[in-house]
Amino acid sequence: MLACRSLLLTWVLLAAGARSQSWRPCTDLLPLDLLSRALPRPGQAPPPQVGQVQMVQSKGSRGLRLAGAEATVLSFPASQIFSNCDYFPAEFSLVATMKIPRLRQKRNEYIFSVVEEGSDSLLLGLRVSENCLHFLVLPPGVGGRSRLSFKGVGLDDNRWHTVVLAVSGLYATLTVDCGLPLELKQAQSFPSALSTRGSRFFISSRRRMRGRFSGLLRQLVLLPGSDATSRLCPTSDPSLAELSVPQVLRSTPLQPDHRGPLYPYEAEARVTLGSPPPCSGPEQGQLWFNAQRKGLFICDGLTWTTLLHNPERLDYVEDYQDLYTSSETFDVEIFSIPSEGLFMAAANRDSRPGSGIYRWRNGSFQLYQNISTQEARAWKHFTIAGKIFLVVANSREAEPELSVIYRWNQRRRRFLRHQTLETHAALDWEAFHMHNHSFLVVANHRRDSNHNILSVIYRWNPDTQLFEVNQTVATSGAYDWEFFSVGPYHFLAVANTFDGQTTTISSTVYVWLDGRFQIFQSIPTVGATDWETFQIHGRVFLAVANSQKVSQRGPSLYSINSTVYELNTLTQTFIRFQDILTHSAVDWEFFTVGEEKFLVVANSHDGISYSLNSVVYRWQGYEGFVAVHSLPTFGCRDWEHFSTDQGSFLVYSSATSRLSKVFKLRTY
Repeated sequence: MLACRSLLLTWVLLAAGARSQSWRPCTDLLPLDLLSRALPRPGQAPPPQVGQVQMVQSKGSRGLRLAGAEATVLSFPASQIFSNCDYFPAEFSLVATMKIPRLRQKRNEYIFSVVEEGSDSLLLGLRVSENCLHFLVLPPGVGGRSRLSFKGVGLDDNRWHTVVLAVSGLYATLTVDCGLPLELKQAQSFPSALSTRGSRFFISSRRRMRGRFSGLLRQLVLLPGSDATSRLCPTSDPSLAELSVPQVLRSTPLQPDHRGPLYPYEAEARVTLGSPPPCSGPEQGQLWFNAQRKGLFICDGLTWTTLLHNPERLDYVEDYQDLYTSSETFDVEIFSIPSEGLFMAAANRDSRPGSGIYRWRNGSFQLYQNISTQEARAWKHFTIAGKIFLVVANSREAEPELSVIYRWNQRRRRFLRHQTLETHAALDWEAFHMHNHSFLVVANHRRDSNHNILSVIYRWNPDTQLFEVNQTVATSGAYDWEFFSVGPYHFLAVANTFDGQTTTISSTVYVWLDGRFQIFQSIPTVGATDWETFQIHGRVFLAVANSQKVSQRGPSLYSINSTVYELNTLTQTFIRFQDILTHSAVDWEFFTVGEEKFLVVANSHDGISYSLNSVVYRWQGYEGFVAVHSLPTFGCRDWEHFSTDQGSFLVYSSATSRLSKVFKLRTY
């Protein structure tokens, strides 16, 4: 096919000459090293992002990998190549040498792309997926993108491979490691007038974080006008055949001055899942990568010393499952039952069919059991002596008003009623173990129109197998309880929302002393609806969700600050650490991804709409929590984080819609 390339090229030149006597090809008909063009030239100061390009030596050969957060590090304007005109050559070949780790199913990664700067539209792209190589092109004047897919090529096996993709007219040929060529016929010829004006080449990405190339790239060359296979093959090492490799990958890593190498450098390491290989005198200087701990170690002749620890990091959050419940959902509780799996209890408003218990099956939540509830506001899971319980906070005003404890029946594999307790517009339960005893505390919100009532702490009686009243606590529109321990001390924090006149009241932290909970500190809050406690590097924090500012004078305010407090060990008090603007916040959820710490807030209302973005904040050390992701929610009431074999997830409940949602945390 390409054997007639000289004749074809002559015809192209003559045809173009007939149109214009001043015709010149858009680019030199010589190998164009795309990878070298994306790197700083010798003597040129590298941009700050170049530190995110890592040089890795594997199997004796070096390649480059994007190691940081920027997906646009390796890029350059197309005008650098197409200097005479703006058209991509109609006949060309691409040469790439790469080493790709095993790709997950449905994972796509770009070796390179050509993207229009203004519209972010993809003009060209070379993409790999599990066992496949794809070449994408957007022909001019055509609505859809065309794609050539070479299947079963097996490039993602963590070995070096050199591929040559040659395109001419209706035909495309792929040669892997100088083997037998694979030929595909296109529905239409490659466009002869594919304009690259205003576009940019991106190496190892498609300009975005999603689809970024995770492997090593050693060579990427565009050869206009001909097939490069004959220039590369035969060769003594087909998997590393070279047409044009950047000089920095041929020589010893560059060390220009005291600032260190231009590209951070790695050598190949021994890999195990846990048990370290021998480390003695002969192994001194060898590297070992612990795949289980995701750490890199070096042998000092006696023991393995930590060099790097690279835990997984949050990349982005994606919509994963639409969860339709029987009615509006005020709360979700995630828990596990041994030998049964992961479950979720949804607190639904309507009494019929009540609230739902869902089970995680085949990567999603599916309805498992319905339980009759009365305007359920919250569920709490707990265990006592290996027995599994669920308690629901029923808030419907009735006489008597009862909340119910359910116990898991192993034989019937269902939750069955165990005990009823009288509550008053209950909004939350908290369960905790302390001094070999099990406790429950209920947040009684109001009785009739009186918000200043008693909430109750119950203790489990192992003889009667029932909860009994242990202590009562005066609360004002109690909305949430949070139990936590610091060293030998145990605390309970109540979120007081309303005293009958205003939401600008104090919430209280109690400490266990002399056999009962006593006031430790009163903290000013504004319609407090949730406390969330967490620790970061030994520091203890309490985050309050402030929902709204209501008083007898003036309009209600919904967009107000919620506050993170830190325990000061010197003053033995919680002091203000950070204010975060929220919109009728009703819940905080703290979670971790690898070593990163996050808080997500449930923004429920801004005074006008329930359709708001709830925000994920990441811990940034001295900067505190910084917003990193906005998640579209509707009437968001509660967040829960959970992990399965499929990854990490967030689920939120909607108090104004039957639709709750599960989001997946994508990591890298």
